[in-house]
Amino acid sequence: MVKVGYMLSSEEHPPLRLVELAGLAEGAGFEALCISDHFHPWNQAQGQAAFVWGVLGGISKVTERVGVATAVTCPTVRLHPAVVAQAAATAAAMLPGRFALGLGTGEALNEHIFGDAWPEAAERREMLEEAVQVIRELWSGRETNHRGAHYRVSRARLYTLPEQPPPILVSGFGEESIRLAGRIGDGFFSTKPLAEHVDLYRRSGGAGKRAAASVKVCWSGDEARARHTAHRLWATDLLGGELAQVLPTPAHLEAASENVTEEMVAGKIACGPDPERHLEAIRPYLEAGYDEIYVSQVGPEQEGFFDFYSRELLPRLRG
Repeated sequence: MVKVGYMLSSEEHPPLRLVELAGLAEGAGFEALCISDHFHPWNQAQGQAAFVWGVLGGISKVTERVGVATAVTCPTVRLHPAVVAQAAATAAAMLPGRFALGLGTGEALNEHIFGDAWPEAAERREMLEEAVQVIRELWSGRETNHRGAHYRVSRARLYTLPEQPPPILVSGFGEESIRLAGRIGDGFFSTKPLAEHVDLYRRSGGAGKRAAASVKVCWSGDEARARHTAHRLWATDLLGGELAQVLPTPAHLEAASENVTEEMVAGKIACGPDPERHLEAIRPYLEAGYDEIYVSQVGPEQEGFFDFYSRELLPRLRG
């Protein structure tokens, strides 16, 4: 049976609201949570980008049963993998048996802030693979020394550790990154409802492992308002190619999405109060073979969304 979770948007909500939404999601019947990890939002209208590791501490106090994962953290440029290892170990200790570390190769939007050159995709994958090695070494609890192509660690040891290391979910969108996820991860995370991606992951070492995806919706009692909200906040979601990975600031992403229309966004994001449209948006992910689906409600109408999904969607998705 598919697990239906809720996606917390760090780009849209301030930290205390994120904590509140986590509790509301559990109360509404969602089985798990994902939370984005950004230094910048995708555009100015979103307006937020809290430090996710502080927010996770709050989430640990308002939830009791749901799993919680970052979706996803980049452990390569802005954050050294040794620091990510410590942060994730602490989160896992505060969420015993419930935390998963989602990792990916990241975007220049968040990773350029120290002035480092943004590597090409192949090098970013190399960096991620080495970062995962460093993280797992530190989670062993032993003193770690590492001298690799991209990272050095000298006589480092983590003292605060969970009873069991958390699983690592690896994000992937292209063939090489999906193969990497199968090789080094304990699970796979995507936003694409493509069966060939899930199949490639399974054939690349992911057989029997988790395959998770997120999907955006915009519930509102007024469809026109939902369409306007989705376009205002997530026109950047329709950028093609590598633009989302290489553009460095929210202003650049806004400029690149100027020609994205409200109709185009509504064609991708289910908008309004019709449960059939929401099911239609989610169904391709189920058919693709994902076993975890995380629904991201766009905009401020979160309480109405929780009530709607609790009554109309969650029972049907579980059925």
